[in-house]
Amino acid sequence: MAMALLSFKKAPLDKPITSGLYRISRNPQMLTIYIAFLGICLTIGSGIELIILGFSIIGGHFRILCEERKLLEQYGESYEEYKNKIPRYFLFF
Repeated sequence: MAMALLSFKKAPLDKPITSGLYRISRNPQMLTIYIAFLGICLTIGSGIELIILGFSIIGGHFRILCEERKLLEQYGESYEEYKNKIPRYFLFF
């Protein structure tokens, strides 16, 4: 999470972030949060928290889709190229 935030902080305002963890995921901050919460859910062994996490992931996905539309408006072709090269979450997602 810290690495993603540092890349975010160093990025220029007129271009999408393409350095650091943003080279392998368009949403590394959300991905690390979800992985951390999954670990917590598994550690405490609660199914209720897993269900809540599932709903949070679904809601977060729709928020990310809205953000991507805004980023496409803001950055145009440079974001479209980035979007075509880098997966939304990780590997093929």
